[in-house]
Amino acid sequence: MKKYDSQPTIQVGILKQTEIKFILRGEFVVNGGTEIVSGEGSVALSDGQILYNGLRYDSLLFSSADEESSFDLVDVVIGIHFHWERKETQRFKGALKFILLDGELQAINIVPTEDYLTSVISSEMSATSSLELLKAHAVISRSWLLNKLEDRLEEKHSDAMVITDEKIIRWYDHQDHTHFDVCADDHCQRYQGITKASTQAVREAIKATFGEVLTYDGKICDARFYKACGGATELFENCWEEVHHPYLLPVADAANLTLPDLTQEAEARKWILSTPTAYCNTTDRLVLSQVLNNYDQETPDFYRWRVAYSQKELSELIGEKMGIDFGEIVDLIPLKRGASARIIELKVVGTKRTVVIGKELEIRKALSKSHLYSSAFVVDKEENDGSVRFVLRGAGWGHGVGLCQIGAAVMASQGIGYQTILSHYYPHSELTKRY
Repeated sequence: MKKYDSQPTIQVGILKQTEIKFILRGEFVVNGGTEIVSGEGSVALSDGQILYNGLRYDSLLFSSADEESSFDLVDVVIGIHFHWERKETQRFKGALKFILLDGELQAINIVPTEDYLTSVISSEMSATSSLELLKAHAVISRSWLLNKLEDRLEEKHSDAMVITDEKIIRWYDHQDHTHFDVCADDHCQRYQGITKASTQAVREAIKATFGEVLTYDGKICDARFYKACGGATELFENCWEEVHHPYLLPVADAANLTLPDLTQEAEARKWILSTPTAYCNTTDRLVLSQVLNNYDQETPDFYRWRVAYSQKELSELIGEKMGIDFGEIVDLIPLKRGASARIIELKVVGTKRTVVIGKELEIRKALSKSHLYSSAFVVDKEENDGSVRFVLRGAGWGHGVGLCQIGAAVMASQGIGYQTILSHYYPHSELTKRY
């Protein structure tokens, strides 16, 4: 079991463009030399190098000269490929690094782990969330991060796929960052520097859990999380690679509730078309406002939801998203469901071609212009005067593996401590201090 002498310093990929504008608030040292700069600046791609103040560099590092210095990055894209995608100016502490990456400039923030976490738990949720929820999120965000750092020392697992004429099975994971540790968007963990106002509760949660992680059998847990499970959590291997983690198991998101076998179509339909009692089945605006940032609150129907497409709309959407000419879509048939009723394999039947697609994120990508809330849905075909409409009725928001953020928020609002919240969503795990 690895112990750290002190908290690690990490590199976070923030923004990638051919030209990046920034504001240095305070004094910064350039590339470890004697030059001190501050104020507005920009870097641009020029002849395969980084152009800054008329000079070209292979890489560029601005190190803050004191603890009070910070910097702004202009037009940072958040919610990439999601329905809330937008640009905003964000502010960061620590060092600012620029490198060349895939023909563009990559801006990287170098920052201590605990400062990173202070931002993450204010960015993933509201900094005004209850203390026990913030503690729980501090532990899982720290666990997820350090798990990724330790995985780099072991065998890497890349995004994977199985592609034939009849089947397209893909899953997407966090292994594609080779020039920095994690990115700042939902692909990894939301990190917005000091843009989101921190609170005394956030600082207290970080201090109270300093260095704490979840472990299983001596290894730091891959502590996944998402918005709302819809009443039941999912197995890791049903969303990503075929690896079983004994702490990422199906859990009923309620006290004293036994889940039906949601891998069975009849039970899944009954479950999704009902509204069972669950921690994340809440309309409490106070709790939701503590958990969800403004753009997340644009999604009010997270527990049970409905999406409808005409046959023409669905055919055009799936064809565009998958790059396949299915002809007219005539059916969507769930072939395999996970423990939370999330569809793992879906048969898309067209007049020209039939293809089985999976796993859950591939299905969500194919059936929405951004991302379908989850793959836990049932399909009904409605016919009227010769026209066909496909109605998808679903449950939950996200992949469903690990901690349900809204469910955890409700548990905390009921006075349940962070240790109990963590043991609920990560059974068989242990709290361990690593530094």
